[in-house]
Amino acid sequence: MERARVAVFAGDGIGPEVTHEACETLDLCARRFGFQIEFAEGCIGGAAIDREGTALPPASLELAVGSDAVLLGAVGGPRWDDPQSRIRPEQALLGLRRGLELFGNLRPIVVHPSLLDSAPLKADVLRDVDVLFVRELTGGVYFGQPSERRIGVDGREAVDTVVYSEQEVVRVVRLAFTLAQSRRKRVTSVDKANILATSRLWREVTHEVARDFPDVACEDVLVDAMAMHLLRRPRDFDVVVTENMFGDILTDEASVLTGSLGMLPSASVGDRSNRMGARLGLYEPVHGSAPDIAGRDLANPLGALLSAAMLLRHSLRQSEAALAVETAVGRVLQAGFRTADIGNGARTVGCREMGSVVRRQMETVAA
Repeated sequence: MERARVAVFAGDGIGPEVTHEACETLDLCARRFGFQIEFAEGCIGGAAIDREGTALPPASLELAVGSDAVLLGAVGGPRWDDPQSRIRPEQALLGLRRGLELFGNLRPIVVHPSLLDSAPLKADVLRDVDVLFVRELTGGVYFGQPSERRIGVDGREAVDTVVYSEQEVVRVVRLAFTLAQSRRKRVTSVDKANILATSRLWREVTHEVARDFPDVACEDVLVDAMAMHLLRRPRDFDVVVTENMFGDILTDEASVLTGSLGMLPSASVGDRSNRMGARLGLYEPVHGSAPDIAGRDLANPLGALLSAAMLLRHSLRQSEAALAVETAVGRVLQAGFRTADIGNGARTVGCREMGSVVRRQMETVAA
């Protein structure tokens, strides 16, 4: 196959540490499974603000657009955390999503059997949980205009606008149904149709798309009910699709099921194809930059490694290599290796050693 080009944005805080482990793992996959990867590093987020005065330099966006996939560590931190600032690290994420036309965020919530006791919920609730969230990524309240503060009759006031077009809903819902066809063939659409006009449109369009997928069951759940169901009966769900803000909140809530944010990978994809004939995508662990532990070898790299597995599967069409990474992670956890955030294992290790242990396990998986 053609040499795959992966743009790497390590970012801020623990980003460089976990991204290094992910790149080492991808490199091992390439050697073991007979394909080639070229890594190209760029700068975004707080580091880019310090160096170039902008969160997403034009050269970094150009690098991302010209690559087959993008691997991201994390952005942000207290030193750039002024809500009044015109330039903030998170602007890099929004710019990448727009520039790469990434409208769907995929967040798998999988509870590893060996971590059942690490989460605050009962093991009986968590056993066999495997949910894929599909969050709309480029519309809704985060992008609606006007979005501003102003002075009104009664003093200060603020306004944010939620807008969704029919086509924005169609494309992300169709993505969810397509993914469900290769899973357990169930889609749960989350909205607030009893209150919001945008949610009523969302529900109407979802039902129209569902008619094109007769083999996939579809249900509607209000967002407040879903927040409860996620903690009471999470294994009842397969693919969950929802709008931007609801998805943002629900997926962070769902992280409690796995025991730690450090375990969660994500992929942001669109309809744009790369040179592999697969989806161009951006892959990143869900956790933040965790500046309090940056540089101390305490970060959990597993979210980044599992993000690399998603990159292999969705953007490089290397499903066998992706499965090898996921299997190795599962076996390492079963063997009792833990980073500090998940604890309660036979052996607590740092970021570098956890990455090395997974790769050693991969040598046996891939053999």
